[in-house]
Amino acid sequence: MQTLIRNHTVGMVATIDGDGRPAVSPKATFVVLDDKTLAYGDLRSPGTAANLRARPATEVCFIDVLTRRAVRAAGTGAIVEIKDAPEAMREAFAGKWADYQRRMSAFIRIDVERAEMVWSPAYDLGETAESLQAVNLARLQGL
Repeated sequence: MQTLIRNHTVGMVATIDGDGRPAVSPKATFVVLDDKTLAYGDLRSPGTAANLRARPATEVCFIDVLTRRAVRAAGTGAIVEIKDAPEAMREAFAGKWADYQRRMSAFIRIDVERAEMVWSPAYDLGETAESLQAVNLARLQGL
């Protein structure tokens, strides 16, 4: 799961808005901090941040569109001011997202409570990651 997240850092983050409705927003600056912690840089995400402040339950989904596998991770989100972030968190962002770090208003930490792999039904039909990757790559290249 960590490999998929590290290779496909765009996660669709779901929070709950003030009306109790789901709110989904793409975030592209994810890092894996450890086995139970993800984080992303807050770049122009006032709605997501407000939702997390009021209702910290969150879920994020990462997908490898070529192999049609995904990771769903659910847990509790928290806003971490950059000045208050642990050194390891600042270093994780500096290593991968240095060009964006000065534009981040905060880090959003997700304490993962459960995670699962999600596989396309194509695997039930005998497809493999390699066969799906070849077909989907060819399709994308043809667009």
